[in-house]
Amino acid sequence: MNYGLPKSLPVGGEEQEIRADYRAVLDICAALNDPALSPRQKQAAALTIFYPHPERIPPALLGEALEQCFRFIAGGQEERGPRGPRLMDWEQDFPYIVAPVNRVLGREIRDIPYDPRSNTGGLHWWSFLSAFYEIGGDCTFAQIVALRLKLLRHEKLDKAEKDWLRRNRHLVELPTGTTRAEEALLAAWT
Repeated sequence: MNYGLPKSLPVGGEEQEIRADYRAVLDICAALNDPALSPRQKQAAALTIFYPHPERIPPALLGEALEQCFRFIAGGQEERGPRGPRLMDWEQDFPYIVAPVNRVLGREIRDIPYDPRSNTGGLHWWSFLSAFYEIGGDCTFAQIVALRLKLLRHEKLDKAEKDWLRRNRHLVELPTGTTRAEEALLAAWT
């Protein structure tokens, strides 16, 4: 078990400082979902965002550095089993995630100062993730995800759900900016 909130990770036996703030991780997610970037550019973006000093990582260890990055994003866990259907998009859904996370943590997380240049302050990704896991079913985000799941399973919507979907389809539909090959590559990374 890991009881701490890491600020560095081992790469090739040496500790490398990381940007552990939730905003850095969400920036990585946005880069990985950017259809304008090639797979190599996505890798470079993830490494540059996550490690304040990526130039200190020997080229032979960049794969390990990327693996450490994605393990960190997964809350320190290894990928277990096949990935389920995509039900959320961090970038699109953030406005609907932040309110329940604020409620769980009891404060406005966007007001927590963070300086990415000096890598100081912020809210650790694992703390953000813990709060995210505690989001209950009584929020807009939960409603959005529930509708996405019903639509994916081709389940019948009741009248209220149909009406809400008609008025809020833009919230429910996920962007489809990646190809199947890119999705497979991203799945292999994460």
